[in-house]
Amino acid sequence: QVQLVESGGGLVQPGDSLRLSCSASGRTVSSSTMGWFRQASGKEREFVAGISRNGGVTSHADSVKGRFRIARDNAKNTVYLQMDSLKPEDTAVYYCAATTSYAIATNRAGYPYWGQGTQVTVSS
Repeated sequence: QVQLVESGGGLVQPGDSLRLSCSASGRTVSSSTMGWFRQASGKEREFVAGISRNGGVTSHADSVKGRFRIARDNAKNTVYLQMDSLKPEDTAVYYCAATTSYAIATNRAGYPYWGQGTQVTVSS
């Protein structure tokens, strides 16, 4: 079992940056493949980024490539999502997810553990 808590969301203007954090407890992050998803109002939850257990492999959705970057610090049991050049269409609730599988799943069903989410709003 693992508990996940996201933080770092907020209201920013287009072009700004934010860094989301996901802290884990109950199970070390180093034994889990981690992912970030987001869900905009009225839309399906979608994959944003994923990272392997040792951080050696990452995957990012096409919509965020070159702007977002997932990283992890296993010593701090924390995963991050650095978001740069934010756009209004990035507005959503962002969720951290974990799985004991080695592969980085890009679908929601691939992750049994979820945080409560943190709101990111990009607006001028």
